[in-house]
Amino acid sequence: MEENDVEGTRRLRNAAILSESIRYDSGNGDPVDAYFSRPLGIGPIPSILIIHHSPGIDEWTREVVRKFADHSYLTMCPNLLSREMETRTRNEARAVVRSEGGVPDERMLADVQGGIRFLKNHPDSSGTLGIVGFCSGGRQAYLAACRLGANAIIDCYGGSIVADASKLSERHPIAPIDLTSDLNCPFLGLFGDKDPHVPIEDIHKLEVALKENGKSYETHVYPGAGHAFFCTTGKSYDFAAAGDGWSRIFDFLENNLKDQPLR
Repeated sequence: MEENDVEGTRRLRNAAILSESIRYDSGNGDPVDAYFSRPLGIGPIPSILIIHHSPGIDEWTREVVRKFADHSYLTMCPNLLSREMETRTRNEARAVVRSEGGVPDERMLADVQGGIRFLKNHPDSSGTLGIVGFCSGGRQAYLAACRLGANAIIDCYGGSIVADASKLSERHPIAPIDLTSDLNCPFLGLFGDKDPHVPIEDIHKLEVALKENGKSYETHVYPGAGHAFFCTTGKSYDFAAAGDGWSRIFDFLENNLKDQPLR
């Protein structure tokens, strides 16, 4: 069967997708809200845990979750603002978190740990899992992959993976790049050369750290693309960069999550 025919068959088999808001237990026992999407009737399949951008789980984030499900992945995005949103809107919760210095790393890791447990225990799970982060979620994805483990990690323009002492804080006490030796899976990084949040020199430092630690990695920097070039609802959306980026993402996951053959 030709490659395009396989993709067409896969999409046909995945025509039915269930998407829903759920609640699961964080690694520290707190209840966490999440958006979960899965294709019906084709398990076992790999899982994807998405770490959302700084605005939280918005319309675009939910579209992204469904996109991964349409490509045959159990897909969940934990709401890292769950606690703040108990009495606030998403925008209000985001403002509170930003004023306090961001989501604390240890709390984020506990939420991701619980999400990984939820996905791996799902009856349709094949047991393999990738972590994908956008914007601030890119930094968090790198940290989570180093601390918690995964089968693949994708960082979409995550800033502050490289950070000197002046950028560290009680909530973010570690520069994720310093944990690179603990990364146990292949890495894909997608960046724009006009992104003010991710300087080119930081990308080079990250590449050096990955190479020196013997890690499997790919990085791609898109000329003219700014921050958040995947986000279709934002001003920085870049059709060409996003289109190529999505192709690279799904090729990378197919190669590293050992997807189950069609049956």
